[in-house]
Amino acid sequence: MNRSRRTGGSSGRHRTDRSAAHPDRSQTARQGSGAGRKNSRPQRSAPGRQEFALPVTLTEPLPAVETFAELDMPERLLTALRTEGVTVPFPIQAATLPNALAGRDVLGRGRTGSGKTLAFGLPLLARLDGQRAQPKQPLALILVPTRELAQQVTDALTPYARALRLRLATVVGGMSIGRQISSLRAGAEVVVATPGRLRDLIERDACRVDQVGIAVLDEADQMADMGFMPQVTALLDQVPAGGQRLLFSATLDRNIDLLVRRYLHDPVVHSVDPSAGAVTTMEHHLLHVRDADKETAATEIAARDGRVLMFLDTKHAADRLAKRLLAVGVRASALHGGKSQSQRTRTLAQFKDGHVSVLVATNVAARGIHVDGLDLVVNVDPPADHKDYLHRGGRTARAGETGTVVTLVLPHQRRAVDRLMTDAGITARAVQVRPGEDELHRITGARTPSGVPVTLPAPSVATPREGTRSGGRGRGRGGRSAAARTRRATSRTDS
Repeated sequence: MNRSRRTGGSSGRHRTDRSAAHPDRSQTARQGSGAGRKNSRPQRSAPGRQEFALPVTLTEPLPAVETFAELDMPERLLTALRTEGVTVPFPIQAATLPNALAGRDVLGRGRTGSGKTLAFGLPLLARLDGQRAQPKQPLALILVPTRELAQQVTDALTPYARALRLRLATVVGGMSIGRQISSLRAGAEVVVATPGRLRDLIERDACRVDQVGIAVLDEADQMADMGFMPQVTALLDQVPAGGQRLLFSATLDRNIDLLVRRYLHDPVVHSVDPSAGAVTTMEHHLLHVRDADKETAATEIAARDGRVLMFLDTKHAADRLAKRLLAVGVRASALHGGKSQSQRTRTLAQFKDGHVSVLVATNVAARGIHVDGLDLVVNVDPPADHKDYLHRGGRTARAGETGTVVTLVLPHQRRAVDRLMTDAGITARAVQVRPGEDELHRITGARTPSGVPVTLPAPSVATPREGTRSGGRGRGRGGRSAAARTRRATSRTDS
């Protein structure tokens, strides 16, 4: 793709000369609700967080907008937003959309559920309006860490891609590579991919990225945490250097600093402390329990009215708790990396459609479960890392909704959990509880289970599509899709 083609699209009003000098990476910018500014002071990280200071923006960013109508996007795209019920931009969208539409590189940090998908998806699609990809040569690439997140992104963007007659292809591990090759051969303007599978397809000469003008990294911190950094950098090195880069992440550590310095040119920065949104939309509770009371307390919480997502450290512990809950009358199922892809798909579908009220998961599910109306997350086992805490909690209070995050804390864990809260920037209410007490019920809705064993039905689940041409409708301002309710569960591996 030539240079004018990459910087064109429907947003000519805000075009930017991408040949400007790169910023001095030793400089830093303030972290705040707006873009980075010139001559700004370094932002010191909170103790233990070890996040890097954000780069200075040398070129003045365009101001944030209050409505989508203010943006220079195709009318068909604006119509699709209204049809999908997306009416008001989230802060991260309002700040980054004008600049991304103008062709600027963007570094966006925001907690999960903050609307990052449309923040990169809308400008990507708008700038591709009217273009057509050749077979095996996509024009835009969205890299994500997990299969489930790949399908979630595809579902969220499908209504808007369809409005512009742009084709999406989803390529992930664990599914038929032959069907994905066919999808790429048919031509797709946008490829949503996990790094390992995309690498395999390139090695098979089923895909080329030398025409990619827009490259997106979504959940970049998780890709680094999962060991995908070498694959990600190898892929980005194959993408033409003059294109646009959009990097979005819930947290920013030193691994992400490497990506920013190496691939982003004079980026517009929009950084919202991931814990800040959590403070305003979530309640955080530390429930101090005795060792002998922990399992009973978890069981009573699971027996509440409404859905609950419970996190444990190991597959064995998750299976054990799910089995115990079924035995006492709670419709529960386990989700972890030891399950087959079809089992994970069925389990997640049952949780989303209400056949399962309690999902017992390991960290494999921490960044990919998107369920409307999930108002309680329980850390039966406290996470070891503050980033895991934020991502676990991010399964609730999505898209401006409210929610509660509860962590069961044994006596020997108190000091470590207090340090975890400090690192996460969370102020949590701590209380000593016992099973059956009013305080446990008040915070979580806990109640005594029926004691009558239950057996889960075996649902029939349609096989998820891989090269999506059409899909479900988005839900809410964050662009979440109803079709995602029956999509794949998270997997830690992608090839």
